[in-house]
Amino acid sequence: MSVTPKLGRILETALYVDDLERAARFYRDVLGLTTLTRDSRFCAFDVGQASVLLIFKRGSTLDTVTLPGGTIPPHDGHGPLHIAFAVAAADLAPWEERLAAAHIPIEGRTEWPKGGRSIYLRDPDGHLLELATPGIWATY
Repeated sequence: MSVTPKLGRILETALYVDDLERAARFYRDVLGLTTLTRDSRFCAFDVGQASVLLIFKRGSTLDTVTLPGGTIPPHDGHGPLHIAFAVAAADLAPWEERLAAAHIPIEGRTEWPKGGRSIYLRDPDGHLLELATPGIWATY
């Protein structure tokens, strides 16, 4: 058996939304993400530390996309998904204040056995977002 090549990290992840403009406003205005690129079917955000969040309008990626450099196969998703964003421990309380000011309810809080803490909220499409401090995983 050959040696398995190592994966580096997750470069990008995607959520599928019903209203692209509403979702883009939430991620830009509430979470403070910077738009990298955008068109009628998606918006890409810089999440920091070389990570990208892609927000696709649900149903807009059901056909193969042909680009000058190749093709992107069809994909889509349904139902509420989960993403955890890494935050510094000292930034968790300011995040709670920012979310309260934006009238975004915190659905849950967890103190993890290794010392990390998480808060949970929903985006406008019902996706569960987590803001997590170091200590929740052996790798974080």
